[in-house]
Amino acid sequence: QAQVVESGGGVVQSGGSLRLSCEASGSIQGIYVMGWYRQAPATERELVAAIVSGGTTRYAESVKGRFTISSHKVKNTAYLQMNSLQPEDTAMYFCKITTRGHDYWGQGTQVTVSS
Repeated sequence: QAQVVESGGGVVQSGGSLRLSCEASGSIQGIYVMGWYRQAPATERELVAAIVSGGTTRYAESVKGRFTISSHKVKNTAYLQMNSLQPEDTAMYFCKITTRGHDYWGQGTQVTVSS
């Protein structure tokens, strides 16, 4: 059974930090990309950051310099370190795992930044 589980969300004040984790387990093998997306109410889901198996990373312009994505290949886990959080970062954050044949999504973890 393939499973993607996010954790680490919560409520934080503006300027604070959070670290999200995404663990892929079960039948998920051959991970090519691990990505973080977010979706605020009445908006479309958007890419926040992604990391390819070779280590290349990509970030949304709005989070560059504040967020850092990393991964642990053995643990099949991706992390998103979020610093200098702002109220506009408030959203449900989702992890997407891309293998050569399939995409897997987690259920999401809520991040709320208060002003």
